[in-house]
Amino acid sequence: MSGFLSGRDEMNRERILEGTIKVFRDKGSTFTMNDLSKELGMSKKTIYVAFRDKESLLYNLVDYFFDSVKKCEREIVCDDSLSIKEKFTNMLGVLPVKYKDVDLTGVAFLKDKYPRVAEHIAERLESGWESTFTVLDEGIKEGIFRDVNHTVFKLTFESAIERFISTDELYRAHIKYSDALEELVNTMIGGILA
Repeated sequence: MSGFLSGRDEMNRERILEGTIKVFRDKGSTFTMNDLSKELGMSKKTIYVAFRDKESLLYNLVDYFFDSVKKCEREIVCDDSLSIKEKFTNMLGVLPVKYKDVDLTGVAFLKDKYPRVAEHIAERLESGWESTFTVLDEGIKEGIFRDVNHTVFKLTFESAIERFISTDELYRAHIKYSDALEELVNTMIGGILA
């Protein structure tokens, strides 16, 4: 669909998605379209031209977020100044700068109110592991990491992330998502070091 949008429409969509990130950071997952309209200084009608409803907006935001993560991963892979261990650690813990202070634990409400969006988050979490496994395999070959089953590693990591964002446990424990992610990555890396 985005292939048929004019440059201006595409810029509006990106501006709306960026504004949604800000409103989500400030108000949490229960932000309203009025909140977004106010943040952007844009009419709700203009927002609804770009996204038919809040569910559509959130669905597209999931792709916008994960596309940013994948872009950062590609940059990490191409960074020859990093060791294999640093690349793998950074890839697992990648969180684009604009999301560092966004509490992703706030997406827990999606399961009930927007199940399609919640399913899409799970789909995106479960896909795109190829470059991560390539770096892992390099580390295994070089003796940095012990031989580890890809499926078990992936399922363990995905399950933890899904738990982080689908419950309010981190929030209740006063743990920021970014801190929990860093702890998870350190635990996972420590568990596979040769």
